[in-house]
Amino acid sequence: MKADIHPKYEVVNVKCSTCGEEYEIGTTAKSLRLDTCSNCHPFYTGTQTFVQAAGRVERFNKRYGMNEKKKSNE
Repeated sequence: MKADIHPKYEVVNVKCSTCGEEYEIGTTAKSLRLDTCSNCHPFYTGTQTFVQAAGRVERFNKRYGMNEKKKSNE
């Protein structure tokens, strides 16, 4: 292995810009900043909503009349 060609591996603090939480990780970068971390991201906190997907399903049913056809057949 060649000497002096690899970047220096350092332990740095990573700060989340949304909630201010700080983590200590090992990396070759001098410093890191995150937009969202696992402490404040909606997927990890359980506050994620599926509004967009629900809107698409309703729009599909409205456009093609899936619910109306089912009701008229019964």
